[in-house]
Amino acid sequence: MKKILFVSAVAIIGLSACHKSGNSPSANDDFTTLEGTVLTDFTNNVGIPGYTQLKTDAATLNASLQTLETTPTEDNLTAAKTNWKNMRKTWEQAEGFLFGPVEDNDYDPNMDTWPTDYTQMDSLLASNNPLQVSDIQGFTLSLRGYHPIEYLIFGDHGSRKAADITARQKKYISSLSTDLTNTCNDLYASWTSGGFAAQITTAGTGSAKYAKRQEVFLAIVGSMADICGEVGEGKMKEPFDAKDPQLVESPYSGNSLTDFKNNIIGAQNVYLGLGGGKGISDLVAAKNKSLDNQVKGLFTAAINSFDNITVTYEQAIINQRVQCQQTMDAVVALKTALEGDVTSFITTNVKD
Repeated sequence: MKKILFVSAVAIIGLSACHKSGNSPSANDDFTTLEGTVLTDFTNNVGIPGYTQLKTDAATLNASLQTLETTPTEDNLTAAKTNWKNMRKTWEQAEGFLFGPVEDNDYDPNMDTWPTDYTQMDSLLASNNPLQVSDIQGFTLSLRGYHPIEYLIFGDHGSRKAADITARQKKYISSLSTDLTNTCNDLYASWTSGGFAAQITTAGTGSAKYAKRQEVFLAIVGSMADICGEVGEGKMKEPFDAKDPQLVESPYSGNSLTDFKNNIIGAQNVYLGLGGGKGISDLVAAKNKSLDNQVKGLFTAAINSFDNITVTYEQAIINQRVQCQQTMDAVVALKTALEGDVTSFITTNVKD
């Protein structure tokens, strides 16, 4: 039951005067506090945990590929394939906040350039190159990272058999995986011991990179919009328009649709927050609940639309083009809202 209080007119005037004098926190003070909370929670609940998990997944994949090199059984190949897909889930969701060192230090292209140039790879494998980790680091980007590993362990649409993997291929896989693990370790360190996390949490209050909080919020929202654009206007659209399965991001494993969906889930994690923390959604809802509801609805629609595509994306661009187009439309609608209304919200409301 709500308790009703009767207050005299004099008391009301007194309370009003007290409020106007500034003894109670203003709405602007509350919003400023919320800004800091959102940045801290993004860093501690989304950013660092995402790269921590990526580092762990990289070590797991690396161990399974080293085992495959010494003991090339079907069970060990299956384990390596599973670990590759698990790491891809973590990485693709982390692309929902693709800004900072991952972009500035070229960690992204070193790990995730595609499509794989398998003709050049076959020439490399036929050469006398020692295929040590130091050699891998000097290769063209299409011969480093996830996708050469994918090609070598999955083969043509998952047809690879453990007994078919040659000694040279096993050596290449092993060095590729070690190189990938090293990159993930460096990426994690760039946020932690390298101090990028602190640059985010101290934005506007001493950060050397972000003089104003507005700058880092624009970077965060921009990264969400960018990944939506990359999926809806690039990763999906280019092979769709060309009707060419070889242009799809992960064609050997058949994992492309899962990759795309995880990209948008990753952006949603940034927007909503994880682990009970605050996200961009809380910031938007504090001043424009209608916009927040709109954006959350667009996220849901985009993510759910992937489930309407019931075959691999390599097949879908030929046989389920209507569903593919609907998903691209949903993802681009989300991108438009993020780079338009949400960005405008940040520039209008985040001033410090």
